[in-house]
Amino acid sequence: MTPLLDVSNLRVAYGDRSGKRVAVDSASFTVEPGEIVALVGESGSGKTATALAIMGLLANNARVGPGSAIRFEDRDLLTLPERELRDLRGRRISMVFQEPAAALNPVMRVGEQVAEVALVHGERDKKKAREQAIAMLGRVGLPDPAEQYRAYPHELSGGMRQRVMLAIALLLKPSLVIADEPTSALDVTVQAQVLKLLLELQRESGTAVLLITHDLGVVAETCSRALVMKNGQLVEQATVDALFHAPQHEYTRELLAAMPKLKRRA
Repeated sequence: MTPLLDVSNLRVAYGDRSGKRVAVDSASFTVEPGEIVALVGESGSGKTATALAIMGLLANNARVGPGSAIRFEDRDLLTLPERELRDLRGRRISMVFQEPAAALNPVMRVGEQVAEVALVHGERDKKKAREQAIAMLGRVGLPDPAEQYRAYPHELSGGMRQRVMLAIALLLKPSLVIADEPTSALDVTVQAQVLKLLLELQRESGTAVLLITHDLGVVAETCSRALVMKNGQLVEQATVDALFHAPQHEYTRELLAAMPKLKRRA
């Protein structure tokens, strides 16, 4: 079966005063339909650069190197015109960012930001788009979603803002969601609630998830496979069971040794 996402020989470099800094170095991996795959590593290892390259959202000073390929639903995203990329984003592939306060428009009501996804991707009836947005805000657990539709981001808690981000990302039931450290800015209790919600929605829709995280406990609880990244390189790829019970790379063993002991759910 053709992978949903097939990243091959991905190289991302950022230009700066000293020349070029390689953020991702020849990374190759796949994500299958409906699969939850973790991309793990310490800060600065290249995880977010990988995600932004897939989404076509790299900064202007970043370049994808020759020989790189990112195939999604059997189309190379690196060769698609911007118009076709915009059509894919939100409809077939979407992203949940690490800090919702920075990702949400501060002068636009949160419900309008959810409804905008439907309007951008073909819904002509603003009333129907509003109804879809309110229903989705309710689905992600916001109390009184019709009222919260009118709220501005600063009027919501961090956990509520992240739920809005989930509503935006999942409104059109995309094939793939990239979740970049989606709970790292939240307290422990809210982290668990948001992750549980993401998994419930993933099971309902069959959406694949590429979960970027440094939390191996989350990986153990939620993912089927894990990709371990260090200094821009993928140093290990394995099923979660194999990763925890028989890690092959020294860096993976160091990560596991540094985490609190845990028991996986049966």
